Amino acid sequence: MQLAMNLLGIVVVIGLCWLLSWHRRDVNWRLVGKALAIQFLLAIFIVKVPVGQQVIAVLSDGVTAVVNSGKDGVAFVFGDLADSSKGFIFVVQALANIIFVSGLVELLYYLGVIGFVVKKLGWVVRKLIGSTETESFIATANMFLGQTSSPVLISRYIGHMTRSEILVILVAGMGSILISKIILPEVETAESLDELAIDGKGSNSSPIEAVINGASVGVTIVIGISASLIAIIGLVALLNMILGFAGLSLEIIFGYIFAPFGYLMGFDGAAALQEGTLLGQKIALNEFVAFSNLGSFIGTLDARTAMMASISLAGFANVGSMAICVGGIGALCPGKKGVLSQLVLRGMIGGALLSILSAMLCGLVALF
Repeated sequence: MQLAMNLLGIVVVIGLCWLLSWHRRDVNWRLVGKALAIQFLLAIFIVKVPVGQQVIAVLSDGVTAVVNSGKDGVAFVFGDLADSSKGFIFVVQALANIIFVSGLVELLYYLGVIGFVVKKLGWVVRKLIGSTETESFIATANMFLGQTSSPVLISRYIGHMTRSEILVILVAGMGSILISKIILPEVETAESLDELAIDGKGSNSSPIEAVINGASVGVTIVIGISASLIAIIGLVALLNMILGFAGLSLEIIFGYIFAPFGYLMGFDGAAALQEGTLLGQKIALNEFVAFSNLGSFIGTLDARTAMMASISLAGFANVGSMAICVGGIGALCPGKKGVLSQLVLRGMIGGALLSILSAMLCGLVALF
C-alpha cells in the first residue's frame, strides 16, 4: 500500500507542476525524465549506500566551514549582537555573512575559479540531462549552499539568463531543474558559455579590490533582502489579521491544502493530517517553526516516516523566501527584478513540491 501511495504521489506532484506550467506543450519530458532518474539515483546513494551519506556529509561540512569563516568578521564588527546565545538578530546573524560570501566569490571570479568551475561542472550536468551550464551549476551548488549564497556564485551570468533559467535559480533556491523545467520550459534561446564574454576580473585591478567591491555588493544584497522581508512579512501579518476574523490564518489554509500529501507519502490517519499542518507552517511561517513542531511527535513515527517528514520540511520554500529571492537576486541584477517578481510565487510553490517529491523518492527507496 505504501509503495502504491508513494508512486501515486510522485505522479500527482509532477502533474501539479504541469498544471502550473506556463507552456505545457513545450515541456521537454526527456530532460524531465533524466532529471528524475538522477534524483532517484541520488536518493539511493544517500539512503542505501553508507559511503554516500559520508561523502555528502563531508562535502556539506566543508562548504559550511568555508562559508562560516565569515562569522569571525561579523563578530568583530557587531560584537555581542552576533552571539546567538544572547538573542537572535536576523540581519546580523543570518544575513551579514552574505557580505563575506560576496567578497569571496568576487575574488574567485577575479582568479578565474568561478568561470572554470561553471564551465566544467555545467558541461557535465548538461551532457547528462540537457540543461544549460549556468542552471546546472546553480542547481548543483544549491545542494550545499543556501538560497542567499548560491545565486551570488552566478552573479555575472544573471543578466544573460532566460526566464526559464531564472526560475531554476528560484526553485533551486527553494528546489531543482526537474520541477522548474516543467513549470517554465525553455522557449527562448539560451546563451551558451561560449557565447558569453564574461570578464572574470571585471573592473577590479587587484585581488584586494575584488574582495572590497564584492563586499560592497554584499551590503546591497543584505539591504535589499531586509527591506523586502519587512514589507512581505508585514503584509502576511495584515492578511492573517483579516483572516483571523473568520478564525483562519495562512498557516491553517496551507495546512488543509497540503494535508493530502501526508496520505500520498504513506502516512496514516492523524499523522497525515499533522504532516499537512507542518507543511502549512513551513510555507506560511518558515521551516524552523515546522521542524520545531515536528520534534514534539517525531518519536511516535517509524524511521521511514520520520525521514520523509524531515525531508518534506527541508528547503526554503516559504512566503518570506519570496522576499529574500526578489530582494537578494534583484540586487545582483536590478534589470531582472521584474522577471523575478513575476516568477517568484510559482518558484515558491515549485520549491515546496520539490521537497515533497524528494521525500517520496527517499521513502520509495527505503521500502526496499
